Amino acid sequence: MTLNETLRDTFGAELRKSEPVSGGDINEAFALTLTDGTRVFMKSNRTAPPAFFRAEAEGLAAMDATGAVSVPKVIAVGSDAATGAFLLLQWVESAPRARDFWEDFGRSLAMMHAAPAPARFGWAHDNYIGASPQINAPRDSWVGFFRDCRLAPQFERAKCWFNAGDRRRVEHLLTHLEDHLIEPERPALLHGDLWSGNFITGGDGRAWLIDPAVYVGHPEADLAMTELFGGFHPRFYDAYREARPLQPGYARRRDLYNLYHLLNHLNLFGGVYLGVVQSILKRY
Repeated sequence: MTLNETLRDTFGAELRKSEPVSGGDINEAFALTLTDGTRVFMKSNRTAPPAFFRAEAEGLAAMDATGAVSVPKVIAVGSDAATGAFLLLQWVESAPRARDFWEDFGRSLAMMHAAPAPARFGWAHDNYIGASPQINAPRDSWVGFFRDCRLAPQFERAKCWFNAGDRRRVEHLLTHLEDHLIEPERPALLHGDLWSGNFITGGDGRAWLIDPAVYVGHPEADLAMTELFGGFHPRFYDAYREARPLQPGYARRRDLYNLYHLLNHLNLFGGVYLGVVQSILKRY
């Protein structure tokens, strides 16, 4: 359905005003005000494939179903000649952070990771990590999944950046990945792209998760990414560990999990990320 058809069908109202709002660098974002006063958040993209916003909506719904974290409610996914593909979400009011914001955030993420999840690693459908396709073919082994569906595809896309020494290190790492990573105690639903730009503070003063790239994996992969671009407050990590203790050796594995995201940034944004990728390859 078109945007106006969707609004009429869902709310019995029409669009009165559309205002751009700040957001990510992939999609356009708008605050929609309807004729009945309702406010709705809309993301749109004129070049995105049809599955792009459906995958995001599916991820938000999966996290919401755990009952552990707050996410905007999905209203509709559609396409319009004027906007392209669009995703309509609950408008989330903002407020100052609660005094225990970080502790609550850490406990909530730990609870999501502890919620029941499918037994196999991956997801029922491929989705996206930022603007990049993300392969989610189910595997019985976490190490095998991370090698075949995370690192190997990104290395293949990035091969034009690598010299002969880099390529030898890539081959060695993929061949011996089980020497570095371990299987989790149980599979967990992951946000998949959890950095500081992918949560907001809601009207309740709590963290609300947005822009997921969900799949079932090792909880350490989510936690590692929170540390990639500056890290969260120490109280977040203390609360997470209190609620869900980490397996020994996490610090030795953290950079391997983040290598996936750094490779993705190398493939999306260019050589500024090459040095840190090469540094991690040399360490492992």
